[in-house]
Amino acid sequence: MCCPKRPARRLSGRIRRISGAALVTLSGLVLAAPAVSEDSTTPSAAEIDWRPRSELPGEVRDRLPVFCDGGYLPSGTESVGSAFTGPGADAGEPLEASGLSARYEIDRELYLQGDVRIRQGAFEVTGSEARYDQQAGSVSVSGPLVSRGNGFLLTGESADYSLESGRFDINTATFLLHGPEMRGSAGNLSRISENQVQIRDGLLTTCGPRQNDWAIVASDIKLDRAEGFGTARHVRLEVLDVPVFYWPWASFPIDDRRKTGFLYPQFGSSSAGSGAFLAVPYYLNLAPHYDATLTPQYIHGRGLFNEAEGRYLSRFGESVLQVGYINKDSDFRDENPGESGERWALDASTRARFGQGWTGYGDYSVVSDNDYLSDLNRTLEINQATHLRRRGGVRYRSANQYFETYLNDYQTISEFIADEDKPYAQLPEVLYGGTAEAGWLEAGLESQYTWFYRDNDNLTGLDRANGQRFRAVPELAVPLRSLWGFSRPSVSVDYTRYELEDYSLGDGSFDRTVPVAEWDNGLYFDRRSELFGLPYNQSLEPRLYYAWADADADQNDIPDFDTSIKSFRFDQLFEPDRFSGGDRVGDTNQLTVALTSRFNDLVTGAERARVSIGQVQYFQDREVTLFGAGGSTRSRSPLAGELVLSPLDTLEIRSAGLWDPDTGETEEGRSQLTFHSEDYRYLASLGHTYSKDELEQSDIAAVVPVSDRVSLIGRWVYDSDLDRTVGSLAGLEYNNCCWSVQVVHQNYLTDDQQLDTRLLFQIQLKGLGGSGGASARISEAIYGFDERERRRFGTP
Repeated sequence: MCCPKRPARRLSGRIRRISGAALVTLSGLVLAAPAVSEDSTTPSAAEIDWRPRSELPGEVRDRLPVFCDGGYLPSGTESVGSAFTGPGADAGEPLEASGLSARYEIDRELYLQGDVRIRQGAFEVTGSEARYDQQAGSVSVSGPLVSRGNGFLLTGESADYSLESGRFDINTATFLLHGPEMRGSAGNLSRISENQVQIRDGLLTTCGPRQNDWAIVASDIKLDRAEGFGTARHVRLEVLDVPVFYWPWASFPIDDRRKTGFLYPQFGSSSAGSGAFLAVPYYLNLAPHYDATLTPQYIHGRGLFNEAEGRYLSRFGESVLQVGYINKDSDFRDENPGESGERWALDASTRARFGQGWTGYGDYSVVSDNDYLSDLNRTLEINQATHLRRRGGVRYRSANQYFETYLNDYQTISEFIADEDKPYAQLPEVLYGGTAEAGWLEAGLESQYTWFYRDNDNLTGLDRANGQRFRAVPELAVPLRSLWGFSRPSVSVDYTRYELEDYSLGDGSFDRTVPVAEWDNGLYFDRRSELFGLPYNQSLEPRLYYAWADADADQNDIPDFDTSIKSFRFDQLFEPDRFSGGDRVGDTNQLTVALTSRFNDLVTGAERARVSIGQVQYFQDREVTLFGAGGSTRSRSPLAGELVLSPLDTLEIRSAGLWDPDTGETEEGRSQLTFHSEDYRYLASLGHTYSKDELEQSDIAAVVPVSDRVSLIGRWVYDSDLDRTVGSLAGLEYNNCCWSVQVVHQNYLTDDQQLDTRLLFQIQLKGLGGSGGASARISEAIYGFDERERRRFGTP
């Protein structure tokens, strides 16, 4: 069981007398509040500062979520530990005491009665009577009393304070902590020492006054500011005053220090996981620089599944190790006769900064079988991973050069990928690049060395080849820049050398040299105008780009280690090569004509609109192919366009596509609209993706409040080619001012083109965190939901 982590304060004071009033300075007492009349009905601390929404100050009302009917008047930002144990009034401050009547016996006793007010610095306590026993060194205040400090408010029937020990006791207490908006009550609250507080018969909740939707109740609570945590005995979680959970003993943090203990449970249901699951994480704070989390969980139909995560922080960076293990997976054994049911996974990552531009990284993932992720992973991502990466290396970067070397390999976990389509390992890959200027001339170099390897026992022909590839592209350019435009002519040589093993077409040692010339030119025009009374700046940016590369037409005697054909987009209009990777260099003789126009808001500086269109004119056929793909005889490309509209800070529309003027058909299109209200209560996104003869999908997602407290959550992905739903998400969210609940049902498409289902829950108690796992999963599926969660109980 956990509670929020909060800092702490302590109390101090002394005694003296001034004319016109009896004045007492109490070492160790810090309280403050307006006077209250003696009334038969004494309000609690929370009721004193609680106000309906309409009566709150404007700045408080603006931060209050719409599902809250009211809130507390501001009074600092202290928290659990500081309110009861931290330093309070300055020891140099006198404590002033006044009342309607006073009686003082010299060197023995001071007695005040009627509207008693005791004050020290920013601390004040009011009551009906106060008695200072000089010989015993104690002060007693009778109530109803009210005491206030920076960030907290206390009420009680009576209080006793010892000047010698600093102990402070208040009976039948209620309290309010303004920072976390927690309120509570106690049969007795004792400040035993500067760092220790004891609460008997205590209750704690973040719900409003007289609204005990949930509460933590304990017979004995101890707060230790020096250690940074509290302990409680006989703890109950009550819902509507009915106990629903019981802990004989619990420990929880009261400041920012981490604390070993149980985290909130997670639960849900998944058809892939064969039904319901329940996980109970346990956190281990082993040292300031490393910790661990153990998560035993039961999955119906499979059995006991265990996960563990360890984190290590050094002066260089952070490392994380995660493992999962199930000894006997019942369903897996039934589906795979002869298997033991033992399944496991491991994932490790590390990031390091060595200084002076050097960094390091490492990632390693492995699973026991191809179905592990689909059976035991509870993610909302529709696309399942097909390759798990193992990669580690170092990187250097400065203003004019970079260097990187790494080892890279994969585990393929999809049975639908043939051996010849599995990726090569790079053992290693070394990259170096840099630029240098000499007057008006700019020289550059990009280079790469790679040793490619994969198991070729079951492969034939070029697919069997393994070996080394070295590639270098030196370049000379003349960059010319001005406020009104730019021009950059350049020449380069693309050189590649191969040293291959198991090469079936002859000698595995050969090279390739391709000369390349480019000339990129652009102009910039702008004008200022107004639209709907708002000033804006419009730019017009024409661009001409010429590229020529004299590559051999037949390069299909070179294996395909890492090469693919780039998707033709607007950005590719200004690139000479239509291939990615290093095993093909495209031949070309082309001229690109493009135009971009931007509209910038002169008040905010935001780009409100951008529209771009361009086309490539080819002066010769493209003959280089990747085993038959990538060549073309057409004399001009499709028209490529982009449109970005941001008429509001909360609304963005993006669209990009390819249109063929020869056939009048759209070859590719991608459009997306995203919207969120300023408070992120409303979220919406609408998308459409189209690729001729390959794919057409529509995607709609939204979070829509149907009342101040109830919101609908949904996402739907439909594939027009398959004529079916390939992913969906539907849920309900309820919020009030001290708790919330989410229930989500999700369908997702598996590798075998079947829809699996999951049911996820999350219950969040304000100030104590949440149980379940729905919220993080929804954030992965719906744009803006993570920010909405951050603002749940008030905007920042």
